[in-house]
Amino acid sequence: MEEKKAAFDGLKAQIESQIPSEIARLKALKTKYGQEKVGEVTVNMLMGGMRGIVGMLYETSLLDANDGIRFRGLTIPELQEKLPGKRDREPIPEALLFLLLTNKVPTEKEVEALRADLMERAEKFAKECAMNDAGNKSKKNVFDALRALPEETHPMTQLSAACLAMQNDSKFSKMYASGTMKKTEYWKYIYEDALDLIAKLPVVAAYIYKRSCVKEAARKSSEVPTVDASLDLAANFSQMMGFSSNECKELMRLYLTIHADHEGGNVSAHATHLVGSALSDPYLSFSAGLNGLAGPLHGLANQEVLKWLKEAQVALKGDYSAETVKTFVENTLKSGRVVPGYGHAVLRRTDPRYECQREFALKHMPDDEMFQLVSRLYEIVPDVLKATGKVQNPWPNVDAHSGVLLQHFGIKEENFYTVMFGVSRSIGCLSQLILSRAHGYAIERPKSVTSKWLEEKFQ
Repeated sequence: MEEKKAAFDGLKAQIESQIPSEIARLKALKTKYGQEKVGEVTVNMLMGGMRGIVGMLYETSLLDANDGIRFRGLTIPELQEKLPGKRDREPIPEALLFLLLTNKVPTEKEVEALRADLMERAEKFAKECAMNDAGNKSKKNVFDALRALPEETHPMTQLSAACLAMQNDSKFSKMYASGTMKKTEYWKYIYEDALDLIAKLPVVAAYIYKRSCVKEAARKSSEVPTVDASLDLAANFSQMMGFSSNECKELMRLYLTIHADHEGGNVSAHATHLVGSALSDPYLSFSAGLNGLAGPLHGLANQEVLKWLKEAQVALKGDYSAETVKTFVENTLKSGRVVPGYGHAVLRRTDPRYECQREFALKHMPDDEMFQLVSRLYEIVPDVLKATGKVQNPWPNVDAHSGVLLQHFGIKEENFYTVMFGVSRSIGCLSQLILSRAHGYAIERPKSVTSKWLEEKFQ
């Protein structure tokens, strides 16, 4: 245990050792290039949701038009190759978390130490809440708050409410209120809160799943989930939800890793970053991010894909020949609808997150009917979209595949998918929140103008 703790303390020490040089690098960058123009802002950008405006620093990931998402410079195939672990299994999310925090590919020993620390936090949290349930009714916990909500409350509403209910545990808020914390120490307490929250979220999410999403009495439960500290974060999450097969645990490792971050401008990452810039603690900040993720234009895309795929199954009646599928796709477009799961605002090729999910499906579920439909669409849709002359990127994105994998392994409750997305996204958003405080990022406060101001300027 002491050896593991020493290795884990090495993670915090590595972050701390990097802070002075990172601050110096950013200061030099500002001094040397502070007056240089990063880009041009057009009226279309202002009126188009700031799309394309370069307006924030976000270290943990960057979206490349050709290579897709890069986590600290590494593509998804490079992650699968370089992150430690058995080569016949997906990297565990803990390895990605270490990489995001340090910009260093961790050793197996470092990953194991971080895994043990997170699972210790999760187990402690679950046991304390279960003990309160059993005896000390005077000490309320997050599960009491969730039980006060109707079971039919949307799972994302419950997850966001749970973050707020746990905010009383924030070490950062308590230290800030004490008035004894130096600005240079902010990150240490944000770090503790962030790792606590990353550890707690799968426990809370599994509880929400068993309480509100599962219909069958045999699987439904209002008990605090039991944490198996011998597992990794993803495998334990799968097991707490009631899915204990090795294949489903593998899927959860893949899912939590590839959805963890997507640079800083998307709604959930930006909202977390923005609220955190006001020195709101990780519980408050990530709750804001979850509220953005719950929006139909952000986190619900894979549900829209599934809905369309099920329509296709009914219409095609098992005939997935190239001609019949092409006709169905063309009819979808003629009806004024888009083909869900295809196209991306930045990418100009097939999303690498789609490709790694496809590889997983070919390995574990090649005969699944819905996967066969997805595969046929992969052959047909890009050419149909190209023929319209209106689509810059006709290739599939991550959402074209993820719902099919979850359905195959029995996670059929679609209104829970965004909760799983949120559990994953905490890894990226909270890593950046730690770095933002460590590097001393300022409060975010962009200038706004009125439409009349624009008219007067350009008239």
